[in-house]
Amino acid sequence: MTAPLHEPTAEAAPSAAEEAAVAGADAKAVQGRSLGRIAWERLKRDKLALTGGVVVLLLIVVAIFAPLITNIVGQDPDVYHEDLIDPLFGTPRGSLGGISGDHWFGVEPVNGRDIFARIVHGARISLLVGFLSAVVAVIIGTVLGVLAGFFGGWVDALISRVMDGLLAFPQLLFIIALVSVMPNEMLGLSGTGVRLFVMILVIGFFGWPYIGRVVRGQTLSMREREYVEAARSLGAGRFYILFKELLPNLVAPIIVYTTMMIPTNILTEAALSFLGVGVKPPTSSWGQMLSSAIDYYQSDPMYMVIPGLAIFITVLAFNLFGDGVRDALDPKGSR
Repeated sequence: MTAPLHEPTAEAAPSAAEEAAVAGADAKAVQGRSLGRIAWERLKRDKLALTGGVVVLLLIVVAIFAPLITNIVGQDPDVYHEDLIDPLFGTPRGSLGGISGDHWFGVEPVNGRDIFARIVHGARISLLVGFLSAVVAVIIGTVLGVLAGFFGGWVDALISRVMDGLLAFPQLLFIIALVSVMPNEMLGLSGTGVRLFVMILVIGFFGWPYIGRVVRGQTLSMREREYVEAARSLGAGRFYILFKELLPNLVAPIIVYTTMMIPTNILTEAALSFLGVGVKPPTSSWGQMLSSAIDYYQSDPMYMVIPGLAIFITVLAFNLFGDGVRDALDPKGSR
């Protein structure tokens, strides 16, 4: 007798291992991804943004461990090395502003302080003012922007007019005038601490209308969405809608705008120190170093180039990282 024509052969029947592999592939294919993971995967593909993020992280580490770094290299930002200065011209001996194995970025004219140590310590001032003033602006701008966009009416009109007034106010002149008349001691702080405290508060206060406008616009759009209407229909109160429905969806634009505010604040601090109303010597500051370098830009150009590069690289890194974060969180948004 002949075998049945349709009898399955051993080769045609799938093995248990193959069935498990197919099932595993199907499960992996339908596996969900969170919004944070999707944004991270987009950000990883942006090499410029990652480079900016690495530089920002490195700057933060340098600022935090500035005393340790200067101790390791054996330099102090306040120690004078007058033996390295030409007594006739007051400029560093040697080429490129006295750059050597002991002084990586050279030394300052006249007093011979190590520029590398002062750049490292100056990063603490720039990042401290940049971050904390951004935090102040984000807190005020988020609260008032949400209130204006959600409640509308006279609340929106009042807050919007305050924003318009602050945006038209010459903040740099006001900061100069305010810092110039501040006492040397206030709230347990003295000297540089008072100036830093005032700069952080004033820069943050004048910066909140920018983020307030963004948050207000987003809130006006979100309060009419279906999920907000659904929460209202289920009896949710105003504060529940604000904190549970609106604020979580505002996190992305707030993060993006914060990364764009920090470099602006760093430039503002550098400008104030350059004009002489920021931190006072001997505290290190990049803007203060640029101001001191004006008299030596011909005889010792490196004294101006190095702090200028520090500001440029810092601001560029934050801007590149901020652009990448914006594109990762909102890929369809317009620039």
